[in-house]
Amino acid sequence: MKYLIVGLGNIGAKYEDTRHNIGFNVVDTLAKAFDAEWKTDTLGDVTSFRHKGRTFVLLKPSTYMNLSGKSVRYWLQKEKVDKNRLLVIVDDLNLDFGKLRLRGKGSDGGHNGLKDIDQATGGNNYARLRIGIGSEFGRGKQVDYVLSEWSGEEAAQLPEILDSAADAAKAFGTIGLQHAMNQFNR
Repeated sequence: MKYLIVGLGNIGAKYEDTRHNIGFNVVDTLAKAFDAEWKTDTLGDVTSFRHKGRTFVLLKPSTYMNLSGKSVRYWLQKEKVDKNRLLVIVDDLNLDFGKLRLRGKGSDGGHNGLKDIDQATGGNNYARLRIGIGSEFGRGKQVDYVLSEWSGEEAAQLPEILDSAADAAKAFGTIGLQHAMNQFNR
């Protein structure tokens, strides 16, 4: 069994430690845990590892957040991964900081990365792991907020959140979506 785990984010040093890049951070956490080395390839950085008899292909699209769909579609086809074994990891303004929400499908919730993936892959019928980044911003300041760096207090809590999200991604591939949802949606 092969799974495609996609962490959404934006490439480049100026986006590295921003809220919007938490998807990249989660797949980096997974890669590090399995000593998997990233390589730059078509439309993204890719690596893979084996865990409990399954292959996990990790992807960080290089297309920038709002055009993630092209990369996801390409790697689903290249790796011959069925869409029901796709997990997209994304930041979510509508969830409290650090809260995880795993779903088998759903709306894009105004997230342009998910919107582009929906369009490129023909629908929203794929799993997504939303990670709460909070919503501590003033009216009209949403873009500035998601592209800003973590506060000191948030940064201190981030490793634990990233580990938990990485565990949720592994569970998606090993114990299945329903059991993983039961375990991680608290």
